[in-house]
Amino acid sequence: MEHRTSATARGRAGEEAAARFLETKGYRIIARNVRFRTGEIDLIADENGVLVFVEVKTRSGSDFGTAAEAVTGRKQQQLVRLASLFLAQSGSLARPCRFDVVAVEPAPTGEFACTLFTNAFAAR
Repeated sequence: MEHRTSATARGRAGEEAAARFLETKGYRIIARNVRFRTGEIDLIADENGVLVFVEVKTRSGSDFGTAAEAVTGRKQQQLVRLASLFLAQSGSLARPCRFDVVAVEPAPTGEFACTLFTNAFAAR
């Protein structure tokens, strides 16, 4: 159970680091951890009028691949479905939107290093 708790804490710290990172890039965070019965959207932000659904992937190392590689086709499909639910519930169906990924990995300084993948995938 301890491993799960540390992984959860690392994930939350990574999401916080990603949110701060995005804010320095001009994003305005609208919502965090938006939960639906079928999953969760990590961050929802506004960037210059575009609604951005952000998947945050935090890794402690590259033993199991990079953080960005963890956003598989299946995960992308799930995020598209969740975004559709959010858009329908919020009445934002006509608003332009996109999907970004923030890869969060440990930096030598003990902080996190964030890499932004803008428009990382598209709804199919």
